[in-house]
Amino acid sequence: MSTAAKEQLRVVIVGHVDHGKSTLVGRLFHDTGMLPDGKFEAIEEMCRRRGMPFEWAFLMDSLKAERDQGVTIDTSQIWFNHGDREYVLIDAPGHREFIRNMVTGASNADAALLLIDADQGVRSQSRHHGYLLQLLGVRQVAVVVNKMDLIDYDQEKFRAIEQEYRSYLEGLGVTPTCVIPISARDGDNIAAPSENLSWHSGPTVLGALAGFAPPVGNEDAPLRLPLQDVYKFDDRRIFAGRVESGGFKVGDELLFSPSNRTAHVASIEAWNAPAPVTQASAGASIGFTLTEQIFAERGEVISHVDDAPIETDVFHVRLFWLADRKLAIGDMVTLKIGPASVRATVEQIERVIDVDALTDRTADSVARDEIADIVVRTAQLVAIDSHQDLPRTGRVVFTDRHETLGGGIASMDDYPDQRDMVTVRATNVTAEAHRVTTAQRIERNLHNPGVLWFTGLSGSGKSTLAMALEQRLFDQGYQVYVLDGDNVRGGLNANLGFSPEDRAENIRRVGEVAALLADAGVIVITAFISPYRADRERARAAAGDSFHEIYIEADLETCEARDPKGLYKRARSGEISEFTGISAPYEAPDKPDLIVDTAAQDIEACLDQLAAYIAEKFRRS
Repeated sequence: MSTAAKEQLRVVIVGHVDHGKSTLVGRLFHDTGMLPDGKFEAIEEMCRRRGMPFEWAFLMDSLKAERDQGVTIDTSQIWFNHGDREYVLIDAPGHREFIRNMVTGASNADAALLLIDADQGVRSQSRHHGYLLQLLGVRQVAVVVNKMDLIDYDQEKFRAIEQEYRSYLEGLGVTPTCVIPISARDGDNIAAPSENLSWHSGPTVLGALAGFAPPVGNEDAPLRLPLQDVYKFDDRRIFAGRVESGGFKVGDELLFSPSNRTAHVASIEAWNAPAPVTQASAGASIGFTLTEQIFAERGEVISHVDDAPIETDVFHVRLFWLADRKLAIGDMVTLKIGPASVRATVEQIERVIDVDALTDRTADSVARDEIADIVVRTAQLVAIDSHQDLPRTGRVVFTDRHETLGGGIASMDDYPDQRDMVTVRATNVTAEAHRVTTAQRIERNLHNPGVLWFTGLSGSGKSTLAMALEQRLFDQGYQVYVLDGDNVRGGLNANLGFSPEDRAENIRRVGEVAALLADAGVIVITAFISPYRADRERARAAAGDSFHEIYIEADLETCEARDPKGLYKRARSGEISEFTGISAPYEAPDKPDLIVDTAAQDIEACLDQLAAYIAEKFRRS
């Protein structure tokens, strides 16, 4: 088999500083006869000039600073051919100061060799590296226990290390493919079994590499092509980028997200191609032209219409924080998603994870080298995928003034895809103008119209207050009507369930109906949990200046103690999934027009507060 036709596997080599990663690679090349002619002698001469023993690591450590300090600073890559495979070996730095380069090295790996020093045993950094591999989606991990010569090839000490680290990885959901005792310096169990380790019946390092499963192809996944740039060439506008997954061909209709523009592919422009190219698949860096002239910017994600990425402005991130300064709730950062950059706010720190103990704790900040689950809100809609579905477009990087602060993987648990909420599909629609004006309706009703949008947890008192307020306002001569959650779901929204997307659509419909009623001159009171801030903002946009967000505030403990419908009890028992406040998020209003605290006031006091607000904002004499 020719080299060009060989299967390629990317293997990252990670471990604590001085555990012997670079030495392992150098010895692997030597023992398989893969060292370039003269390379061994060159390393030997370098060591002689420096007055030091022969050092295999110099094969990989190509930077002068690394040779001086004995530390791998940047990720080095070297191609290694053996059997029917070509391996890209990525030597990732293990020193704490260079952990971000380790993350970079592992981010695109298909498998990993994770080194542990037999004399030092499992250290905190070893656990961090194992957790990072799991975090980045590397599931094929062979653990290599190096420097067995320092413990006299002791089988019992090796077994203790093996058991401890296997247990840790399995706690992460990762089962190591094998655990191998070696001495990289002396070549034990690198390419051939060692007499010093005759009690080991498993593979050598070379055997572990051969045993890794081939990488899963991205060709059959949905098309994702982050747009890198748009070039004007001759009379053509060429859209350029790398196909991260899936593929497309000339004539396909493509969707650009988050702008939601569509166009058909006119041609595919490939550099130095011997013949015209009619299709492109995962891994290809290409350009293409469109039959329609559309405006698209760097960072948009290109897909097919029927299998598009998520559009959202809020999502979860499992974050690894690299910066010296702490990350706190409310902090503003620049978020990079592929080539796109967007401003974002840390809205919530859900938990900080203890990587050593695999436990978590609540916190209001994330310190350097800590891993945390957080919620971020972007300043505009972004196109993204959940990492578990499409890893290449489910990663995010936190930056500030070109400095990398941290990285992580995205998930949409309990948050809706907002694409359908912002996509307008109706065409050839012309709104008819009313002959009765808003001013005439106000003159007839003697009050301004509007939408009083009650939001709050289940059990906070929204429906109770809405119905009581409706009666009081009606008795005072107001044109008033209540839209209540349960009532609306019995008719207008009877076809909707309780998934994040259905909840968002439920609120979208209610927001439009409320805006129509307000346009008819009515004061509309809505009583909906409406947990997502973006949905309430869309309702505000529909009603315009007549929208009033009223936060019916009560803490979870108070609401759960009331539990008028027994829903909290059922949610706690697992009978109801995705229940707001328990297993699904509630995003409290940031700047509501009015806060009514039902935990601190009785019903009459709350009604008086609401009636006073109505008199101030709506009454016309």
